[in-house]
Amino acid sequence: MTYTPDLLAPYLPRLREASHCYVGYSGGLDSHVLLVSLVKLLGADAVSAIHVNHQLSPNAGSWQAHCQQVCDALGVTLNTEQAIVIVNGQGVEDAARTARYQAFEKLLPADGLLLLGHHADDQVETVLYRLLRGSGPRGLAGMPVSRYLGGAELLRPLLSFTRSDLEKYAMAEELLWIEDESNEDVSFDRNFLRHKVIPILAAHWPDYAVRIAHSARLCRDSDLLSDLLAAQDLIAAYEHRERLGWSISLEALLSFDELRQANLLRHWAGRHHLAQPGHKVIDAVLYELLPARVDAEPLVSWAGIQLRRYQRRLYLLPADPDTPDHVPVSLHWDGRGALDLPDKSTLSFRVEQGRGIKLTGVDAFEVRFRNGGERCKPVGRSASNTLKKLFQEYGLEPWLRSRVPLIYRDGILLAVGDLWICDVFQVQPDEQGYTVQWDFGS
Repeated sequence: MTYTPDLLAPYLPRLREASHCYVGYSGGLDSHVLLVSLVKLLGADAVSAIHVNHQLSPNAGSWQAHCQQVCDALGVTLNTEQAIVIVNGQGVEDAARTARYQAFEKLLPADGLLLLGHHADDQVETVLYRLLRGSGPRGLAGMPVSRYLGGAELLRPLLSFTRSDLEKYAMAEELLWIEDESNEDVSFDRNFLRHKVIPILAAHWPDYAVRIAHSARLCRDSDLLSDLLAAQDLIAAYEHRERLGWSISLEALLSFDELRQANLLRHWAGRHHLAQPGHKVIDAVLYELLPARVDAEPLVSWAGIQLRRYQRRLYLLPADPDTPDHVPVSLHWDGRGALDLPDKSTLSFRVEQGRGIKLTGVDAFEVRFRNGGERCKPVGRSASNTLKKLFQEYGLEPWLRSRVPLIYRDGILLAVGDLWICDVFQVQPDEQGYTVQWDFGS
């Protein structure tokens, strides 16, 4: 197959629709071919390049200079980013990839279109690599042609071409590209697959790439069907947006068999752009959290995310919901604007007629958190009670009870978050009051 810019024609409407096209440009063969052909198709003014310097090779500086020279010759703006690769238990390859995509997301505008030069051989390596890591259908579907990256879109228009196709184009165009010496290091997993495993496959199955691509398409179809079923199951489970996170009906979840329960849990996390639970997490939910005693408070966590159970509902919490260490004894607040609380929630007032706290004006307030023994007499109650008892009656999730901001003035408790106003401080229907807003954001 000969590669020409005209073969980008299927993507031309999307390319022209974009406010601007950005190419992830390493200076290597694939990104160089992509950049040159895109400039020929759209013109230099419609294209910019992004070069991420991982600072891992002694040649990184010269590579960046080469990319600048190529872009200057093409009349294309080059944006460069010095990435910091933090391994943290993952391999260098994965850490570099994470840093690279973080850099892309940082530099891309919300409506930008990022094009990457991944080709068919990259797809084969990806599928084999994920297979050996034990991935399911979603992983074995390989790299998608397009997906969102933050508010931008990522597009891989070269996935149907082999590296050999790109080499033929590059030689015909007399292009010079960078060869990263680390690509020969077979201590890296993908390089080992490329240099040691795939040649053996190719010798025995010459059409191995076609076979693997076919399996990847089947896995993609299977994953899409699983997602469709999970979306229907999520509707049946009555998802509700909570003060913090989301919840679904335990009764509905338990009415599904285990395969659908696991499928729903993965879909639920993905729907909210959270890390999907692996099989160990799924097993912990199915065999430990769900069967736990009614009065228990089981939790399963992964990647800073938690699943908790309370009052016949399962809660998905996007971050550790426990009160952070070293919470100050109290915070001083003048009531103007929003007060940032230690757990990243905010506290604010809103003026309303006939509702809220009775105040003569903006005051000096003290915001505290539970220390034990606090009492409140909510409006309409005949007597005061402890916050512990009131929270139980209200059904406030246990993990939020230590986080509720208690609003004091002159040492007297006026309100408990936005849950209750203490009786004597409630405004009359003809008076102006201040309602409390305790908000965790979206």
